Amino acid sequence: MKSFSGISWLDFPAQHFGRIKEEILSKGKDYILKIDEEEFIDYLFEKYRLEPLKIYLETESISEPKKRIEKRSDPWGYYFDAEVYYFTVSYQFTGSEELFFVQPNPRTIVSYDINVKNNQVSFSFSIYKQDVREFNKVKSEAYSNAFTNLEKINNNLQSMNGSFENAVKLAFQNEKNKFKEENDFFAAINVNINKDTAFVFTIPTITKKNIPQPKVSNNKEFSSEPTMSMEMYNDVLKVIYDLGKSMEKKPSTYQNKDEEALRDQILLFLETRYEGTTATGETFNRGGKTDIILKYANDNSNLFVAECKFWHGASEFLKAISQLFDRYLTWRDSKVALILFVTNKDFSNVLNSIKGEVVNHEYYVSSNGEKGESSFSYIFRLPQDENKKVLLEIIAFHYDK
Repeated sequence: MKSFSGISWLDFPAQHFGRIKEEILSKGKDYILKIDEEEFIDYLFEKYRLEPLKIYLETESISEPKKRIEKRSDPWGYYFDAEVYYFTVSYQFTGSEELFFVQPNPRTIVSYDINVKNNQVSFSFSIYKQDVREFNKVKSEAYSNAFTNLEKINNNLQSMNGSFENAVKLAFQNEKNKFKEENDFFAAINVNINKDTAFVFTIPTITKKNIPQPKVSNNKEFSSEPTMSMEMYNDVLKVIYDLGKSMEKKPSTYQNKDEEALRDQILLFLETRYEGTTATGETFNRGGKTDIILKYANDNSNLFVAECKFWHGASEFLKAISQLFDRYLTWRDSKVALILFVTNKDFSNVLNSIKGEVVNHEYYVSSNGEKGESSFSYIFRLPQDENKKVLLEIIAFHYDK
């Protein structure tokens, strides 16, 4: 679809609140009269609250071009075969994706075809020659046309968000009052009203993001422990791996940055991606401060622990693993990662060294496959419990500029 060219902002708020009213009415009279009012309003607020759009330029990813032969004409009308290179450029973003297709008021009358999926927004363009300046010029023009109106729609949203919570409360109260008045009328004319119900009403689950989330055991005989599913663990690792590879292509995102600054780039995405979790850096866990911890928001239990290090040779690499396991991991930590920033020119030799040396670590149990050219999976054990297995992902990025 073309960016910021769908429904007008003059009509969008009414449409948005219309969806809220439809959900309230879909629950039925018994539900609305008996549900905990405050909890249900909080649910509506969380589900329908719109977040401003933000595009992260440092995550720019350019696909390998597709080359085609197409007919072109010269100024005199003669046709000839020309090579055309088609590129797709994508960025990570946060915010409510539907806003990409709302016309702001006021707006600049420019637009561009974009694709929005899985917290990524992308656009495509073509050039007719292998020329860097031409590539950058056309890409810049496409980006400008696609996202010129982004700040304007955010400004519109800010004006609405100030009164959004009160508007949601009013929408709920209006429908609830109608149901009350109806029941009062029925009672006045002696229509029997079923004052009890066999249903147990609960607040619906909010599913705003199609992203793996942490689970809590349903076995109530034991203390329920939050767990990170393999699906979520793999998603966390993919987010880190894709972001790190993207930064490799843009030295300006890592030049002159220390471990803390590079870690913060990763935290930026983890802390907004998963509902029901918090992502923190330099957090005390067991015997020291670890770089990245994903915690279950309800009880602050650990879901994922990661440490970031610059590569300083095989011996320091093995010490980094020992530091992670000896100082930071508790018995309940089972999914962890060691993220390595490699400045050496011979990156292939470093990867070979990682795979060759890791088996020599005293906590090593077995290899568990590879998730990428520089992302290796292993099974380790805890130092304080040989039977407690831990999934360790070692991810290396080449930051040599």
